[in-house]
Order: sequence, then C-alpha cells, then structure tokens
Amino acid sequence: MIFGVIVAGGVGTRMGANMPKQFLDLNGRPIIMHTLQAFLNCEMLEQIYMGVHPEWMGYMADLVCQHIGEKEQSRVHLVSGGAERNDTIMNVIAQIEADYGTEEAHYIITQDGVRPFVSQRLIQEHVEKVVKYNAVNTAIPAVDTIMVSKDGQVVDDIPERKYLYQVQTPQSFRMDLLKNLYSELTEDEKKILTDACKICTVRGVPVRIVMGDVTNMKITTTADFEIAKIIAKQL
Repeated sequence: MIFGVIVAGGVGTRMGANMPKQFLDLNGRPIIMHTLQAFLNCEMLEQIYMGVHPEWMGYMADLVCQHIGEKEQSRVHLVSGGAERNDTIMNVIAQIEADYGTEEAHYIITQDGVRPFVSQRLIQEHVEKVVKYNAVNTAIPAVDTIMVSKDGQVVDDIPERKYLYQVQTPQSFRMDLLKNLYSELTEDEKKILTDACKICTVRGVPVRIVMGDVTNMKITTTADFEIAKIIAKQL
C-alpha cells in the first residue's frame, strides 16, 4: 500500500508565535491544512497519517473536522509525534504496521507539514519512483555558492556549486527498509541525522532524486511566512 505521511510534530519556536507554526492561518486556512489537502487530492495515496505533537492532537483533530469533508476524513489518521523528526516517522510506521500489518510491502511518502505548496506532480512522481527504487528524495540545484565553516568564524571549504542541491520533501521510502535501517543505527549515528534520507546514506543505500519546485518552500521564519502569504494568494 502507499501511505502519505505528514510530519507535523514540531512546536515552531523560531516563529515566535503562540502556537506551532503549522497551525498559523495562511489565506484562510491553517498551513497544515493546505499540506493535508494536497495529499488528499492525490488518489494514489491510499491513507494519510499525520505525526502530531502530543499536546496538539485534539486541536489537530478539530481542524480535520472543520476543514476536511466527512468522506475524506476517513483517510486521515493522527499519530502522536516523537522527540525528533525521525522518531515521529517511526511512530507513524509502527501505527501503520498495527493497522495494516507487515505481510505486504508498504511505501511512505513523507512531507513536512509546513511545506504547504507541494505539487501533485511531485507527489505522483514520488509514488511512481519509490515503488521502483525504494528510497527517493526531493532536491533543487543550489543557486548560491555554499561554504563550509566548522567554527562559524573561518571558511574551511567552498564546494563546487554544480554538485550541490537544496533538499526538500517529499522523501519517500519502502517502509520496512527505512525501519530496519534505522534500527541498525548506533546512537552516535542517530545524532548526525538531519533528515530521513540520511538514514539510507549512512548505510550506503542509494537514494534517487526527484527534481523539486522553488515554490515547495518550508515555512520556518517570519520572513518565510510573509513570502508564503504572497504565494498562497496567487494559487
């Protein structure tokens, strides 16, 4: 089966708001509901699981009832999130296994809850490629030159830009593969994880790239939110 997984377990401290950023209003609807609706619009996703901060589960359930039609609500499942992003994904995997078993291959298309402008093209391409390649990432070529500095004071390296990409989501995986790789990692290896794809690269499992979209932005700061408001009005 193919599952959509929306990761929305953060509290958004960098926004300085009185609630997690995924719940802020964006053109009449909370940010997270734009993301969820994009996933619901893709019929290739059979069920959609949302990893939500434990303290906001009730609030999220109310939002689903308010903004999503009764028929579509049956495809949406809420799961309590973990301390870190990958912990949330593992919680969702455990719930999917509890609900649908492990006898057949399952695939998960994971998306940041605060990337509300994910396109149908991206979601569909991930579904098609993850079944073939088992691990898929989204990225766009880096526009700016990127430097490396270990101490924040001195430049250590400036890699060639043509080899550099900015990572987005979705990130998609054969579910049992990701679960097994994560369980094999040491605690030190888990500490260096920046996203789910690194679980694969740490263990030498190849990850295919799907070209992303500039508009598939992550709303992290107040400046991001202002840009998102402009994009939302144009869609």
